[in-house]
Amino acid sequence: MNLPNRLTLIRIFLIPVFVAVVSLKVSYGDYIAAAIFILAASTDGLDGYIARKRKQVTTLGKFMDPLADKLLVSSALIVLTELHRLPSWVTLIIIGREISVTGLRALAMSDGIIIAAGNLGKIKTVTQIIAIVALFFLKDLPFWLVYSSVAVAVIFTLWSGWDYFYRSWSVIKKDGY
Repeated sequence: MNLPNRLTLIRIFLIPVFVAVVSLKVSYGDYIAAAIFILAASTDGLDGYIARKRKQVTTLGKFMDPLADKLLVSSALIVLTELHRLPSWVTLIIIGREISVTGLRALAMSDGIIIAAGNLGKIKTVTQIIAIVALFFLKDLPFWLVYSSVAVAVIFTLWSGWDYFYRSWSVIKKDGY
């Protein structure tokens, strides 16, 4: 197994550690959880960079990398909703967008079409990570700053979802819409 795929697996294995830290309510748990989340999230860009630079892009990596991202972000959103720091409608919008785009990509792939991640999708991921980290520092940051970051994440989530469906309309139309 190459290094990029190992980094992706590390991201997946850090998810239960992250959730456990939040659930156990340990001293400085928010800071530890945020640090684990940041470490896990940082492997996302790193694994892709290494895979492209070393020409180690694999089918396993293409499958596991986006899955690991969705698991990490979804886990964090669910935990933050459970802690009453994030309204459930925000969690539903973000997870719903992820499921919808994944379904769209599967539909396109059944026709042999690959829908590559666009820049809006990458910006969406960064804004979601920033918002999640900000929510763990809710006690230390101004309320307006934290929830502004959440609003920006929701806007980019919706915009990038719309962009995926707009760019892929021919796939949807071809399938009988």
